[in-house]
Amino acid sequence: MCRSIHPLHNFEPPATNDEVEAAALQYVRKISGTTRPSAANREAFDEAVRAVAEATRELLDRLVTTAAPRDREIEAAKARARAAQRYAPGR
Repeated sequence: MCRSIHPLHNFEPPATNDEVEAAALQYVRKISGTTRPSAANREAFDEAVRAVAEATRELLDRLVTTAAPRDREIEAAKARARAAQRYAPGR
């Protein structure tokens, strides 16, 4: 999975529209193989980002869980620790 796309479900406060759109953009970039589409493909690219963002928001709104909401700061600290381990000198 693309490392730039992060879980968005079960956070308090819920994922923002900016977070949903950023994830959609990263997804479309990944599957299209481009970060900057040509002028000929711009409309299709932008429409795909809008559609993925809409589907993502609908999914997040409909998911249910009994787990306690996650804290963004704690999750970010865990990610930093994993990155430090992954990219530690001598590995």
